[in-house]
Amino acid sequence: MRYLCIYKPGKPEGTPPAPQEMAAMGELIADLTKSGILLATEGCLPTKLGFRVRRSGDKVTVTDGPFTETKEVVGGFALIKVDSKEQAIEVTKRFLSVAGDGESEVRQVYEAAGNYGDLRCDS
Repeated sequence: MRYLCIYKPGKPEGTPPAPQEMAAMGELIADLTKSGILLATEGCLPTKLGFRVRRSGDKVTVTDGPFTETKEVVGGFALIKVDSKEQAIEVTKRFLSVAGDGESEVRQVYEAAGNYGDLRCDS
């Protein structure tokens, strides 16, 4: 199973990591990559360099950053491949222990032969 882990940091946007945090993250990334769990990961630049594209009917609007809702700011992402939801949780906990305060939204990625259980949106 593949999962997209979307990280939302608890620090103000643009707060650079300390050198020891960078070193610990580098070790974690190397370990998860070597084990075959980590497929891709990147950090995001500040929202002042970003934009949003929205479509409603025939109208498309583009809004330049920065975006004010800092609790919704995506700081980065990881794409992981694991055997279970429980393993995805453990990998995410490991990441957060290095990244610090914040949260990760973890979403299973669609696979044609996947078993997703009950996908109803009304529950």
